[in-house]
Amino acid sequence: MVDYADETVPNKSLYGMFTAIPGCYDLVNRVITWGLDKRWRVQAARECLAAQPSRVLDLGCGTGDLAINVARLARGGVEVIGLDFSRPMLEIAARKAELLAKGSRISFTCGDAANLPAADGYFDCVGISFAFRNLTYKNPLAQRHVAEVVRVLNPGGRLVIVETSQPKVKLIRKLFHLYLGWFVSGIGYLLSGHRGAYHYLAESAARFYTTEELKEVLVTAGFSRVTCHPLLFGAAGIYVAVK
Repeated sequence: MVDYADETVPNKSLYGMFTAIPGCYDLVNRVITWGLDKRWRVQAARECLAAQPSRVLDLGCGTGDLAINVARLARGGVEVIGLDFSRPMLEIAARKAELLAKGSRISFTCGDAANLPAADGYFDCVGISFAFRNLTYKNPLAQRHVAEVVRVLNPGGRLVIVETSQPKVKLIRKLFHLYLGWFVSGIGYLLSGHRGAYHYLAESAARFYTTEELKEVLVTAGFSRVTCHPLLFGAAGIYVAVK
């Protein structure tokens, strides 16, 4: 199910990009990560379920892969909600979720990450897969976005982020940045026809936080026990933070 009750467009430039590329979004993700993004989302889904939550939010859910993996792997009646501001993305997510067994408690809603439509402490876990950059990189509402995540998590609730990072080894970091600038930007444009979206992806990934910087952002926002499991020599990572 997709709920379009919230028509807010919080960031018009990002909104334009993420309403232009949904049809090829999954394909490009598979190609530029050599299929590893699917495995990483499954790992993140398992982290979301590790503390046996009752309610899980997939924030910036895109085409719904993290939410769908959480619903698929959950044992028992876990309520899973995917939220995004791109209605075309959500329509794809809803179609993909229809393939789940009947009875899965999964729904999708169109909304604003700066004003989440949930009561304080409603969720036991918030998962974000490759959307934390969009919420924080050169985003004037970055602090508000993180504060909203803190607000909707109950005490002891977990935030699970799978996101690009900066390899610690200088040579690997340089090769990663070259890969972003040449392959990711070029192939993304070739497959999608949208140059701006994949230039943004390459730039934001190359300039995004290091592991330690992201941990500091989360601790400052009110999280504790922030851990990171590096992926692909540190080019990405799965972060788990506890409220």
